[in-house]
Amino acid sequence: MSTTTAEPAAREMPKGRELAVVLGALMLSMLLAALDQTIVATALPTIVGDLGGLNHLSWVVTAYLLSSTACTPLWGKLGDQYGRKRLFQASIVIFLAGSALCGVAGSMGQLIAFRAIQGVGGGGLMVLAIAIVGDVVPPRERGRYQGLFGAVFGVSSVCGPLLGGWFVDNLSWHWVFYINLPIGLLALAAIAFALHTRPVRHKHRIDYLGTLLIIGWATALVLMTTWGGTEYDWVSPQIIGLGVLAVVLIVLWVYAEHRAAEPIIPLRLFRDSTFDLSSAIGFVVGFAMFGAMTYLPLFLQVVHGVSPTMSGVYLLPMMLGLLVASIGSGQLISKNGRYRIYPMIGTPIVALALFLLSRMGVGSSTLSMSLRFALLGFGLGLVMQVLVIAVQNRVDYADLGVATSAVTFFRQIGGSFGVAAFGTVFANRLAGNITDLAKKGELRGGFNPAAVQGNPKLLDKLPPNVHLDLLHAYSDAISKVFLYAVPVALVACVLTWFMKETPLRSGAGAVDAVQPLGDGSSRTEAERALSELIRNDPSALELYGRLAQAAGVSLPPEQMWALCRIAKDGSVRGEDLAERAGVTVEEGRPHVRGLVEDGLVTSDGTTLAPTERGTEVAERLVRARRAGLARQISDWSPDENPELADVLTRLTRATLGDDAEGRAVHGRGRHRAERSGRR
Repeated sequence: MSTTTAEPAAREMPKGRELAVVLGALMLSMLLAALDQTIVATALPTIVGDLGGLNHLSWVVTAYLLSSTACTPLWGKLGDQYGRKRLFQASIVIFLAGSALCGVAGSMGQLIAFRAIQGVGGGGLMVLAIAIVGDVVPPRERGRYQGLFGAVFGVSSVCGPLLGGWFVDNLSWHWVFYINLPIGLLALAAIAFALHTRPVRHKHRIDYLGTLLIIGWATALVLMTTWGGTEYDWVSPQIIGLGVLAVVLIVLWVYAEHRAAEPIIPLRLFRDSTFDLSSAIGFVVGFAMFGAMTYLPLFLQVVHGVSPTMSGVYLLPMMLGLLVASIGSGQLISKNGRYRIYPMIGTPIVALALFLLSRMGVGSSTLSMSLRFALLGFGLGLVMQVLVIAVQNRVDYADLGVATSAVTFFRQIGGSFGVAAFGTVFANRLAGNITDLAKKGELRGGFNPAAVQGNPKLLDKLPPNVHLDLLHAYSDAISKVFLYAVPVALVACVLTWFMKETPLRSGAGAVDAVQPLGDGSSRTEAERALSELIRNDPSALELYGRLAQAAGVSLPPEQMWALCRIAKDGSVRGEDLAERAGVTVEEGRPHVRGLVEDGLVTSDGTTLAPTERGTEVAERLVRARRAGLARQISDWSPDENPELADVLTRLTRATLGDDAEGRAVHGRGRHRAERSGRR
């Protein structure tokens, strides 16, 4: 159970240029972490050619995914407990250290280890950047800015493959990692000098043991999948030992989660069929998405001989299809409240796209490949965010945060397994194809099959007939990767038919088109949903009209806003109040005079302060506004959850009488008066 310290009465937030600097630094930091999930893909064939170890290619992606995914909830809770600024700076430093080490890696083993370090920092960058937005942006604006941060993921998915290819072609693969250093240092300096906040801190019982155990069993299973049938025989002591270790760690993890005060993944979630199905489908989505993004550049660069940069261009249809489907389905869900249909359509599209990818070969045209890539991206986009919506729409408030992060966790873990499983299929098939060619005597002249298997660049030095045979060997191996993924996608198709659709809660529908990793906090999810609801308020005049009726207050909207603002500040200079409302002192004076005449506000000619009666009237308006918001999230039972009740009260007080409402109310009122004068 987390506890909340009292919020400071007045929390000064950065404004203007300072706010722009902070948000720019946060977006840069998140872009770095998001790019590292995609930028490496187009560089992998070149990295393998330099360092060797084609059989371990999948671990360059898997190591980052595993460490970043498992550490994300941990960063979120540590940031709550010890302050987000220092933790965010620490995550940048860890990420940059990992990036620098990756750039100087001299072997595939070193690169994989350094990628895991990079992933630890990357998980903190993503979750803490979103959390800091809540510290520096007024509640009414958070939905808009957090939407921009969600768009960073979309930009990274498009730019990542292109940038990775460009660096390889024009500099070297090392720059895929070195480019993080100047950008990260710039973000670090901006955060150090521009971010000055006093965030609310929350104490947590952090589940360190559960985090370590979940990393342990996931790593053991991925290692078993990666090494089985390649490094070791499936019935070898090593593979059997990894399987036994995974089972033991899972049992220990279940025991630890039963006893943890704030478990990483509460086991009670697995009693809900919607959570189980969404997690399973998310696993498959990650399996297909990250597996495809890892092996499609290899197919394009080796089989079709395109440059790394052009392989990034070839992947654009997949990324654009994903964004179009994700954003489009999000808009439709917000409009009609129906979400189950999208994974029911999306998963068969994914299965079909994987099958069509398995039919690609040496002679496939650019157009046919682009259409297949776009189809895969479109299918994935229809499924990704809907899984988060479905879970948020089912669980209780207490499990809102951990359920959100758990679904995203299973999608990332699915990506780890997908890359590993695809790697095993590819390595086994390629080894078999090359062995068959050698047995047939088609590979002569001191040819070394193992060398070509570990270094695709050697293909270009072979005689034309041998070169063509090996291109077919590579093409067949990569095609089988996608063919074997089809049954997995079909399982997801079947699972979608068992999903239940319930009326959409207000909060569950307010997700970004590309959902960032959650931090495991229900409070964070509730603040995000409430901020979005507040941002979508009716016009200020209409809102204050409703509040006046609900609270039994007979005041013009301009006076209600001014009273709420004065009561919130305790006292305020008339000039400052006029500035907040976006009017001149002369324009605002009649409204203030009315409050003074009604005995709601006192004035000494310069400073305004609420009377006891004025404070009581303002409080009635606050209660009416809070009750209206509470009705919109009634499924979360706000009055039965102290933490949610506190979030609801704080956001209500923060937004009622804020500057945006003041400008809207007085601007509309001024226009109304001008129209009356003309008549």
